[in-house]
Amino acid sequence: MFRTIARRGMLALSAGAVIVFAAPATAQDEAVSWRMQALWDGGTTPLEYEQIFVDRVKELTGGKFTIQLFSAGQIVPPAQAFDAVRGGAFELMKTFDGYEAGKIPALAFTSTIPFGFTESQQYADWFYEHGGLEMAQEAYAPAGLQYIAPTVYDQEPIHSTVRIETIQDMAGKKGRFVGLASNVMSALDVAVSPLPTSEVYSALDKGLVDFADRGDLQANLDAGLGEVAPYIVLPGVHQPTTATSYVANKAAYDRLPDTYKEALATAAREVSEAYQEAKTKSDAEALEAFREQGVEIVELSDDDVKQARARAAEAWREATKDDELATRILDSQIAQMREIGLIE
Repeated sequence: MFRTIARRGMLALSAGAVIVFAAPATAQDEAVSWRMQALWDGGTTPLEYEQIFVDRVKELTGGKFTIQLFSAGQIVPPAQAFDAVRGGAFELMKTFDGYEAGKIPALAFTSTIPFGFTESQQYADWFYEHGGLEMAQEAYAPAGLQYIAPTVYDQEPIHSTVRIETIQDMAGKKGRFVGLASNVMSALDVAVSPLPTSEVYSALDKGLVDFADRGDLQANLDAGLGEVAPYIVLPGVHQPTTATSYVANKAAYDRLPDTYKEALATAAREVSEAYQEAKTKSDAEALEAFREQGVEIVELSDDDVKQARARAAEAWREATKDDELATRILDSQIAQMREIGLIE
């Protein structure tokens, strides 16, 4: 489980990154105090990693840059975080860019690409080696916000009340999906319902949906989905890789000394790497626990996923809404997918 990864071990994972990306705070750097609202509820493993993040920022700046961490909804309701940070109510949020894709189409592609990148490192490479970081910053800038860095991790599963052996088996059935996944799964003839995460268990239990996306395997195990969904479908084609993001009020960010900005970027990248490493172990343990509950793991074939990817790509293009930046982002991602053989 994520909780078994000690903080000291996390820092050891990225010792080299500290040398490359972070410089120590200087004597003239002033003390700065920020507030941050996370995407996660209190007591959850992801929130523990946000605490590691803020502790690491403080450490890298010699204690001069402190960030007070709040769980989801502690300052404002999660849906209001974007406007709250934009307005300066607090300085930093952890968010899922796809929530704002209706306002900023480019953000659909900086959060997850259904049927897209199959490994977290591929998506991380897009951010750090293919200009993704700069394009994400470009997307947020007009709103007065500064994109700092992503936390990238791999697949989330589909929990189902019915046996699904192929993508075609999903057609005509009811599924819970959000963001870009809603567009793509609708294009695959799924009757999509964008229910809140908190309603997934009851929706599966009551038959309101036949299958659902919710979260990672450990989170779903903790939520008891094995009690209401006897099947897990892998890979999680709707969300094969995910990027949540650290986003700051741009005016507050611009006032920071460069050493503090570097500390934010370094801590974010370290946490991303550590989170994925821990998730790999957690996923294996959670799958075994689901099997012990009697849940059957169904594996979709590579050929089936590849064929559906071509159809999904049409939905990706539609989701750009002909926005120039969204189109540029998608073009760069498709070019990378061609390079690594995901798309011919």
